[in-house]
Amino acid sequence: MTQLSADFVEREYNLRAAFPDHPQWFARWAEESEAARSRLERRLDLRYGSGPKQTLDLFPAEGARGALLFIHGGYWRALDKSEHSFVAPPFVAQGIGVAVINYDLCPDVSIARIVDQVREALGWLWREGSRHGFPAQRIVVSGHSAGAHLAAMLLATDWAARGLPATAIAGAVAISGVFDLEPLVHVSMNVDLKLDAKRAHVLSPIHLAPRVVVPLLLALGELETSEFIRQSWLLWEHWPECHPRGRHGPLFVAARHHFSVLSDLGDAKSTLVNESLQMF
Repeated sequence: MTQLSADFVEREYNLRAAFPDHPQWFARWAEESEAARSRLERRLDLRYGSGPKQTLDLFPAEGARGALLFIHGGYWRALDKSEHSFVAPPFVAQGIGVAVINYDLCPDVSIARIVDQVREALGWLWREGSRHGFPAQRIVVSGHSAGAHLAAMLLATDWAARGLPATAIAGAVAISGVFDLEPLVHVSMNVDLKLDAKRAHVLSPIHLAPRVVVPLLLALGELETSEFIRQSWLLWEHWPECHPRGRHGPLFVAARHHFSVLSDLGDAKSTLVNESLQMF
């Protein structure tokens, strides 16, 4: 890799530098999440595994007709479920229960371990969700950024080997995801991710086949960096069997960048919410 290309990759994947208004979006998510928790029925900090951060928050919906599992981003090394409760209200209002999960973070654990933890979360919801008013028979998995990668990895999982039917997952929504991890070997954050070329290859959805063939809505802001636009097109091209009916490419959300686009998932009037609801 030349120095020039290394600089390019760093610039394209260092999202906080690329979008310097990110603190205002983090603050907005936290404020709106606190408001959501104050008005919704909730079950907070339920433990689904033995890891220190293996907990989740449930937001049941009356007469629920489905469930949304949301996985936060932060490059597998930052952020928290408490900052993402804001995604729940538009779905709860439409009879969709919502689970927002935490997972242990790099460098304390590897990305491979995080993938396993997210699988444990889905398994726990399938087995235990109904005891908490959370219907687990029709789950749409979703995530933002690193969370979108983790959602895709759930589709690439052999669930029969884990005692779950593949029909447990009804669809997926992957927002501003990274699906080819190999460029991250060359970015400064890899000091925490600890990826090498082999690990990155094994953990990249574009090198895996979907074991759960369901509609996958790939969404991103139209103002994303060119590499993140390429990332969504890569998975679109590699997983044609998961194209939602009627779509001819990823959903590009107008006037949104990597962080602002996620706020649309908390907006009941947004195209992102409406297309996500079609997964049910």
